[in-house]
Amino acid sequence: MKTIGYAALSPSTPLAPFTFERRALRANDVAMEILYCGVCHSDLHTARNDWGWTQYPAVPGHEIVGRVTHVGPDVTRFRVGDAVAVGCLVDSCQECDHCHQGEEQFCTNGRTDTYNAPDRITGENTYGGYAKHLVVREEFVLRVPDTLTLAHVAPLLCAGITTYSPLRTWNVGPGSRVGVIGLGGLGHMAVKLAAGLGADVTVMSRTNSKEADALSLGADRLLVSSDSAAMAAAQSHFDLIIDTVPVKHDVNPYMSLLKVDGTLVLVGQVGPLAEPTTVPLILGRRRIAGSLIGGIRETQEMLDFCAKKQILPDCEMIRMDQINEAFERMEHADVRYRFVIDMASLPAPSAQ
Repeated sequence: MKTIGYAALSPSTPLAPFTFERRALRANDVAMEILYCGVCHSDLHTARNDWGWTQYPAVPGHEIVGRVTHVGPDVTRFRVGDAVAVGCLVDSCQECDHCHQGEEQFCTNGRTDTYNAPDRITGENTYGGYAKHLVVREEFVLRVPDTLTLAHVAPLLCAGITTYSPLRTWNVGPGSRVGVIGLGGLGHMAVKLAAGLGADVTVMSRTNSKEADALSLGADRLLVSSDSAAMAAAQSHFDLIIDTVPVKHDVNPYMSLLKVDGTLVLVGQVGPLAEPTTVPLILGRRRIAGSLIGGIRETQEMLDFCAKKQILPDCEMIRMDQINEAFERMEHADVRYRFVIDMASLPAPSAQ
């Protein structure tokens, strides 16, 4: 299947149009026309090789919404015309303990990411959703509930599940006290989802400039982390703190805000942190944990929950040819709160 997308050709060049071939359908594959693709900070990191493992050319995009155009002969769950979604994973071994437990993101034999990963069968580099078409193994295709607005669903496939999974892992519900550090693409979803689960939600920010936004998203209050008196008053308050900050930072000021057995879970920064002190951990039996995305089963649960509660990200729609500008704006936190690419703006590939 010949298709077109936008690719990074090197760490220092802008994304540019890129024509390539999607694989022919295997027996258990679903082919889709991509309608919308969210823009994740991971896309920017990958395009610029910030993590040191990018294979070029790289077609980013792992927040994908589309409609089924073809199915392989063994596909049973989807039909042509269905509204579907694909997140950060397109394959795993399906045989290890983690896969059997519905946690394909931790596949012992190596998951296959939606882009910049070797295909499990051919070894070819996978290309993501900044493109017109996609071919995916059936088990990794998600059904989009009819009541969700397709144009706003895409960021749920990464930002949504990245924040939903720790909320479910740590059993957040009515009566839980949840803190959210940062109010960007991840943070605003953490607020909406925690509030939807019935938790008391506090946004933590260095200033009070985002207080109105935090309250409008469903938070109960904003805690100014630079206000020493306010931080002291919040000691031993939270069951769970979700840290969405995507750069190296100091978590020590937040640890004493946790109750005994409370957890601060990192979902933003992939890399080093400022050196933590063990004092609040030992004295309060507190924890610092990390969380990735969720498995396919949990991601479908999240989509169904969002449909039930009518929870959707706040999005700014862009054209495909605006992606480099969007990357620049993301670096300066100039987005409220996620960019979504309207793939109708990407011309169909030439038949030549």
